Amino acid sequence: MTLQSLLGNFALILFVLTIATGIIWCFDVFYLAPQRRTAANTALAELDARTARLQNDGIKTETANRAAIESAILRQPAWIEYSGSFFPVLALVFFLRSFLYEPFKIPSSSMVPTLQVGDLILVNKFTYGIRLPVLNKKIIEVSQPQRGDVMVFKYPKDMTLDYIKRVVGVPGDKIIYKNKQLTVNGQALSYKPLPDYLDEERLTYAKQYLENLTGKEHRILNDENAPPYVQNPDAFPQHELCSYNAEGFACTVPAGQYFMMGDNRDNSADSRYWGFVPDKNIVGKAFFVWMNLSNIKRIGSFD
Repeated sequence: MTLQSLLGNFALILFVLTIATGIIWCFDVFYLAPQRRTAANTALAELDARTARLQNDGIKTETANRAAIESAILRQPAWIEYSGSFFPVLALVFFLRSFLYEPFKIPSSSMVPTLQVGDLILVNKFTYGIRLPVLNKKIIEVSQPQRGDVMVFKYPKDMTLDYIKRVVGVPGDKIIYKNKQLTVNGQALSYKPLPDYLDEERLTYAKQYLENLTGKEHRILNDENAPPYVQNPDAFPQHELCSYNAEGFACTVPAGQYFMMGDNRDNSADSRYWGFVPDKNIVGKAFFVWMNLSNIKRIGSFD
């Protein structure tokens, strides 16, 4: 594993920090703290004996010295104190983002209009099954991704990168994309025209439709100036299950894999170019925008 990929794997870094601080915390609680307590008891016993002798000789002593000595001996070294403070916080964060919910930030416009650049989203980590942290190995089956789900997954060409797209094909599906319209298992999807979408950054308009993906409706964008065919697709694993022509493509989704597309259809690098997403790459189901610093009205759930 290269340094770059290691730094890009936040889950691994968080796991290592949690384990390291946990070991230090346990070492202190079960070994160092009892030793400090024993040393303090010994020192206090010696102090009490000395004080008793002095008092018998009629010499007054400062009782405050006893509390100061005990506090000094029991005080944790700074490195242990900091580790003990960080451990519960790191452990809680690690548990939450590994098994319940993980936050992500949308970096590109591939999912516009559903998700905007800068959206801070939450991803449900248990909807598609409980997975071991770092290894991402499923240990408990819960449910399978469905067509229309917005899903976060590890990019097949670089597992240190997280991608977000919409599921348009599940295992066994026959996907046809012809002249920018989808057909799934022989059923042509319906497209309801909506007002043109204004890209406020580029100050351009795109055609907007309400796509019904076998029962799930969501908005998509099409660029009239972009060609319908896929330009230079990769020779991805099992690419022989796909065929390309001037009007689009057709793919049969293999077992245990998924076909993903962005809602901004002509501005999305997705399964059309780099292939299928294996089940082992799944991170979770995106479902909620919890903040967008540029537009707080974006907060809320989405389909």
